Amino acid sequence: MLTVFAPYDGKPIKSLHLHDEAAVEKALLTAQNLFKDRRNWLSKPERIRILENACNLIVEHKEQLIRTAAQEGGKPWKDTEVEVNRAINGIKLAIQTVETLHGAQIPMGHTASSLNRLAYTQFEPLGIVVSISAFNHPLNLIIHQTVTAIAAGCPVIVKPALTTPLSCLAFVDILNKAGLPEGWCQAIICEDPLAEKLATDHRIAYLSFIGSSKVGWHLRSKLAPGVNCALEHGGAAPVIVDKDADIDEMIPLLAKGAFYHAGQVCVSVQKVFVHDAIVNKVVDALKLETEKLIVGDPLDKNTDLGPLILSKELDRVEQWVDGAISAGA
Repeated sequence: MLTVFAPYDGKPIKSLHLHDEAAVEKALLTAQNLFKDRRNWLSKPERIRILENACNLIVEHKEQLIRTAAQEGGKPWKDTEVEVNRAINGIKLAIQTVETLHGAQIPMGHTASSLNRLAYTQFEPLGIVVSISAFNHPLNLIIHQTVTAIAAGCPVIVKPALTTPLSCLAFVDILNKAGLPEGWCQAIICEDPLAEKLATDHRIAYLSFIGSSKVGWHLRSKLAPGVNCALEHGGAAPVIVDKDADIDEMIPLLAKGAFYHAGQVCVSVQKVFVHDAIVNKVVDALKLETEKLIVGDPLDKNTDLGPLILSKELDRVEQWVDGAISAGA
């Protein structure tokens, strides 16, 4: 069993059954059987209709989706609402892309042997997609990693972070209610060894991974020959402040970027390089702006800063702070 806890107060939200090796194999077989028989493939009009229905259902259940994501992930309500709006937009972009996908005609007739011949390309689904996701955007990342596959006509198996699986399950349920046939999007709740087995299976055609560089590069090294992959590992995100910067305009943005989702975002502000002519002014202004932040329950719509996802992450950050202070910060 897996118990999902709220990072804010440590209270259990829900218990889920973990999938075992047999369930992973069943998911792979289901996806393989769907894809191998072209009669099962979803036409463009079907894909568009399903995604439009899913978009409408998210709008209809928006508040509940915000609550689920904020409670399990700890990102404040106001920021989670932005995430859900981005998720809606992501589906709309996928629909637009389906509508514009097309092949191309290849010029012929340049040689005697190619006279009176016609050549063209067309897009076809690649195959089974496996998506392994992260905790910090529990709805939006899942949509990036599933809706794109469905838009392309590929069956997808998605493995959410074990700290935030509830948003994923809610979205898969929305897809089913939107008319997606059974088996085209399957959620697997499993621990790392089984996730690796899933990601490196020879039957998959594409791996989408969001997480640490260590795990991502490890999985990439073990992919079956010919498997495509996309790895998202985060970033360094420095900010450079020159001496002619508008401090009043910049400071609220700098504080937001530094403390957004308690820094648990790949594009959060992680380093600030300030011109020495204004460094004290910037530090003082940033300190004052930081003191305005409301720290608290992510379900409170006034909260600016929620918790870190796990207590061990809190311990790690505290060590960094203590180390900085002991070094003279």
